[in-house]
Amino acid sequence: MGVSDVELFIIRAAVAEDIPAIAELIRELARFERAPDEAVATDEQLHEAIFGTTAHVQCHVALVGDEVIAMALWFLNYSTWQGTAGIYLEDLFVQPEHRGRGVGRALMQTLARLCAERGYSRLQWWVLNWNTPAIDFYESIGAQPMDEWTVYRLSGEPLRAFAR
Repeated sequence: MGVSDVELFIIRAAVAEDIPAIAELIRELARFERAPDEAVATDEQLHEAIFGTTAHVQCHVALVGDEVIAMALWFLNYSTWQGTAGIYLEDLFVQPEHRGRGVGRALMQTLARLCAERGYSRLQWWVLNWNTPAIDFYESIGAQPMDEWTVYRLSGEPLRAFAR
């Protein structure tokens, strides 16, 4: 592939006008992860989470021209052992036709730089066990699996029942 065949992309913090594209990327990710019916967040919910008065989520996007082709949606977590914040990457998604060009790597490097600049102690995320291309990518950038930990979740009716 020659340089003329490669469309250049840029990475930037998301802006409110990106919400419909971010929502679509989330739905594409849900389809990829074999759970299309679980992605029910509305544009309004995403806007409030990222840009609202109680915003608690941040997002970076990759663009080719004016088109959002990828996103990294994240929030801060905290390590009591290290006494510092970190970044928890909730979703990283690159449209399939734009994979293999360094877009995901550039988004991850953006988050790693934020960690370094702000003194955060770690960048972490989950990956599905069957997603070997993602696992291979993450390991290629030096990430290590946390094999000793089991993720637990309390949600839906069990969460409501326990709260009662």
